[in-house]
Amino acid sequence: MTDLSTPLGDDVLSLRAGDLVTLSGRVYTARDEAHLRMQEEGIPFDPEGAAVYHCGPIVHNGRVIAAGPTTSARMNTLTGFLLDSGVRALIGKGGMDETVRRAIAGRAVYLAFTGGCAALAASRMTLAGVWFEDLGMAEAVWGLDLDRLPLVVGMDAHGGDLFDEVKRQAHRRFEILRGKRGW
Repeated sequence: MTDLSTPLGDDVLSLRAGDLVTLSGRVYTARDEAHLRMQEEGIPFDPEGAAVYHCGPIVHNGRVIAAGPTTSARMNTLTGFLLDSGVRALIGKGGMDETVRRAIAGRAVYLAFTGGCAALAASRMTLAGVWFEDLGMAEAVWGLDLDRLPLVVGMDAHGGDLFDEVKRQAHRRFEILRGKRGW
């Protein structure tokens, strides 16, 4: 298990798909609308070494109540500008596409958090700030301070992709089963 803290540096380059990590420090949430707004108006936080969490948290009375990941693939075409600005980690669920795999090569990682564990995530977070509140709670950019959030490296800076490997294994097993059953 590797303990990481933001701002992230070259330490992420040694990680490999499948590695277990914990992340502490400030992260920023961003879903579709926040990505679009940041492209238009600029990134409201220092992106150098930052981690962006694909999440629409539930916040009540200054506390994070739930903060589970959203499907990262929705941000496939919206991610490049963040990486170009110095973001070192994307966090979400379900993986991302080949475009993102190429974009993170040599500079960043994609970290996966298990869907359905929003309360666990929230228990490791404190609220640090908010930008673009007019987008609504789920789409605003929230600054969250993490305390050892457990994550898995889903995509590494060397082209390793845990999600792609699982798909390949599933296809191989399907072909074996299909052949045995004469489908």
